[in-house]
Amino acid sequence: MLVLIKFNSRIWFFLGFLGCAFLLAMGAYFQFVQGLNPCPLCISQRLAILATGIVFLCAAIHNPQQTSTTRYAIAGTITALFGASISMRHVWLQHLPPEKVPECLGIELMDMLKNFPLFDTLKLMLSGTGDCAKVDWTLFGFSMPAWTLLAFLMLATLSLLQIWNYKAPEL
Repeated sequence: MLVLIKFNSRIWFFLGFLGCAFLLAMGAYFQFVQGLNPCPLCISQRLAILATGIVFLCAAIHNPQQTSTTRYAIAGTITALFGASISMRHVWLQHLPPEKVPECLGIELMDMLKNFPLFDTLKLMLSGTGDCAKVDWTLFGFSMPAWTLLAFLMLATLSLLQIWNYKAPEL
């Protein structure tokens, strides 16, 4: 049974890249078509998806040997788990009682970049605000950050499995 789904790791990395591209496209759809403005944690999750997608695309283009496949798999897993940790914080904020939710910054990302040093802006983005606690969209009772968390965990698993899935390219 497993032989039927044992593709070259290059194909799996490319499928992971397509998954990341799809997630970014969905984020753009919700922002520009549905009018849902992303909070700082949403933007941080998009950056983590972008980083994971770049690792997957590089691995797919490079078509590495076993050692480099392992390196790409570890890098993809790390970026995906970093994104998962951001998603977990976001889900946690959404489940806080209203009186425990952090105050809203009321400041856009571009204003933060203009008024604060880069590291302070990154710290503010990753900490989350009251804006992050608001649930604007659900599917089957799960918010968008919960679905993003699931996607990150799937991407991390896909990446990590490539260490054992390596199959030398055929000439």
